[in-house]
Amino acid sequence: MQDVFLTGSGLYTPAESISNEELVVAFNTYVERFNQRHAADIENGAMEPLQPSDPDFITKASGIKSRYVVDKKGIIDPEVMCPRIRTRSNDEASLMCEMALAACQQALQKAGRSVADVDGVVVACSNMPRAYPALAVEIQHYLGIDGFAFDLNVACASATFGMQSAADMIRSGNARRLLVVNPEICTAHLNFRDRDSHFIFGDACTAVLLEGGSGLQSDDVWKLLATRLKTQFSSNIRNNFGFLNRCEQEEPRSDADILFVQEGRKVFKEVVPMVSTLIQEHLEAIGLSPEGVKRMWLHQANLNMNQLIAKRVLGREATLEEAPVVLDDYANTSSAGSVIAFHQYHRDMQSGDVGVLCAFGAGYSAGSAILQRM
Repeated sequence: MQDVFLTGSGLYTPAESISNEELVVAFNTYVERFNQRHAADIENGAMEPLQPSDPDFITKASGIKSRYVVDKKGIIDPEVMCPRIRTRSNDEASLMCEMALAACQQALQKAGRSVADVDGVVVACSNMPRAYPALAVEIQHYLGIDGFAFDLNVACASATFGMQSAADMIRSGNARRLLVVNPEICTAHLNFRDRDSHFIFGDACTAVLLEGGSGLQSDDVWKLLATRLKTQFSSNIRNNFGFLNRCEQEEPRSDADILFVQEGRKVFKEVVPMVSTLIQEHLEAIGLSPEGVKRMWLHQANLNMNQLIAKRVLGREATLEEAPVVLDDYANTSSAGSVIAFHQYHRDMQSGDVGVLCAFGAGYSAGSAILQRM
């Protein structure tokens, strides 16, 4: 069983960004128009008025200040409030594929590898653009990789599930090098008319190259010491969109029901202990203490949640250096978030330093990958 190493990471960031202030202007305009249209029902008590949002509320509740998006115009239009994406023919690369190509090429460059060195692609993300053909196979095709590819979906935890899957295939000898890719257009599954969640998500794509331990070309090598996965069923984070929607016999599901929805307080209460225990037990299982962890690259969903997880693991408040934050600029990018944190905040670490990359979310699902700089 050979060792597995992370030798390169890549990040695609969309060109456009929306601040909290811009998002709130669009949301509050929608609220005002809605309440005006339904003034009579609101006045006679048949309907509750919608409440406006506030930039300070968003920052306090989440730590998010802005988010990158694939289409700004549609999202901040009060009559649209979702990204508008050009319909592409079957002979064109999809938008998610284009995002992935940019991230993969960057990861390969940093690893000192070409596509000829790679055996396959694992796409691990929250939402796929279609049922088939697999997005991973599309990415494989446009990269020009002669091998195999498949999609994997475990919501926000997908990155770590993909890393373990790829590492297991490398250890078993079924592949030498694999790209694990996390393309996320989260704004397409977000209900921008829901005050409780309209600010949560942004768009991005990350990629990492994992390879067996011989002839490494990278000057930035991380040994994958161990991975661990955990799932526990919950509907407190849910998206009911699927191919069976059109077959359901009762009333059609509303937009709100086929988009992202969560019970935020319940998620906070239940996920924090699940994740902190996972990290603590994982470290203990391989003979490491929390004091030996230089950095935690946590899923970027909520600043308050991450601070509490880090505090439970370390037994004290974590510094920004120990638990870096990218969600203030990127918001929640689902499976890409923890990898963005790694990509942007690891260069200062020294040989022998250990870090934990941990992704968690709907399912519930969580995974940790313990990495050591070589």
